[in-house]
Amino acid sequence: MKTNISTKMIITLSICLFTFFSKAQNASVEKSTYGIQIGTLGIWAHREVKLTNEIALRAEIGMDAGFFGGSFYPKNGYLMTPVITLEPRWYYNLDKRVSKSKNISGNSANFLTLQTSYHPNWFVISNYENVKIANQISIIPTWGLKRNIGKHFTYETGIGIGYRYIFAESAGYSKNEGEAAANLHLRIGYRF
Repeated sequence: MKTNISTKMIITLSICLFTFFSKAQNASVEKSTYGIQIGTLGIWAHREVKLTNEIALRAEIGMDAGFFGGSFYPKNGYLMTPVITLEPRWYYNLDKRVSKSKNISGNSANFLTLQTSYHPNWFVISNYENVKIANQISIIPTWGLKRNIGKHFTYETGIGIGYRYIFAESAGYSKNEGEAAANLHLRIGYRF
């Protein structure tokens, strides 16, 4: 009789613990995700790797674009230059999205990040000859959101204000300098 009661108690306790732990699990970023994105000012390839349930480390390489013009130039110009970006992203509303039965695949959520980008003076693609940029690094706290369109397509937007340091001497200019920098992006992408 004692064995039967003990067995029933163990089974009941096991079911209760299983139910508790399955409901107590938190939503989590994906272990690894990667893809490509295009935006109004460039094209990038990225990979995100899980650090914790809510934090992923994003590495990105791509080409940033820019436009210039004015009275000093006979025609408007454009340029594209390489960029390497590393940023920890905190996806802070994963649990809320899951509780509302919203999709979080591919880390589809709102995020806060500290975007750190390096623009090396390797090469420049432009409609002007002999255009060069100075090496520069920027650190920009950014708020953004990423969402899915179907299984593989995504869109992402973000906004932030931070600091950029320009190594002007690397491009032959007289002095290095720091300045305020903004990050305003709108991108669509494909996730593999």
